[in-house]
Amino acid sequence: MAVKTFFPTYIDHSKNALSLLENLELKKEIFQIQEIDQDGINWSEENYFAGFTSYGSMDQLHQSSPNFANLEKVISRKMKNFITVSDWDISAKDLKMNSCWVNIMPIGAHHSFHIHPHSVMSGTYYVDVPSQASPLKFEDPRLSQMMLAPQRKKNSKSINRNFVSIPAASRDLILFESWLRHEVPTNRSKKERVSVSFNYSFR
Repeated sequence: MAVKTFFPTYIDHSKNALSLLENLELKKEIFQIQEIDQDGINWSEENYFAGFTSYGSMDQLHQSSPNFANLEKVISRKMKNFITVSDWDISAKDLKMNSCWVNIMPIGAHHSFHIHPHSVMSGTYYVDVPSQASPLKFEDPRLSQMMLAPQRKKNSKSINRNFVSIPAASRDLILFESWLRHEVPTNRSKKERVSVSFNYSFR
């Protein structure tokens, strides 16, 4: 009897989601947000080691900015394919972006393992990712159930690994289900890692 594979975990990784000009305008606005968002600066000092995020202050950017609204349209188009591949019995119109915020991670900044509660889909758009910047690292959702499971080989196939890291580049877009645990390891690049994160929930 052949060995079969069940229970896949889907991660959508798209390249060049925005044009160079669109990306440049988005980057300019992100640094403007960092300058004016004092609440975000204060929140980041307590909750986001070494970096800046508007998660605790300005997290509805798609509703207040044309640049972020344009990004939302691009993400929503990509989401249709994710729904199709996953065989979900819904349409893209059943989901809405319920939060959208920016992240700026200088050298030494990191974001430990977490999920995105009360959301269906989440993701990140990478505005500016220098070489040697930290990837997005995902954890096998079955890991806590693996009693006496043998260790995997160092050169194992990606489908068999307990952790998978996806190196990102500027203008990349990554979509995943919100329950999937993930982290951003310590940024070892001397340049800032700039991104936009978001969540979708049911309407």
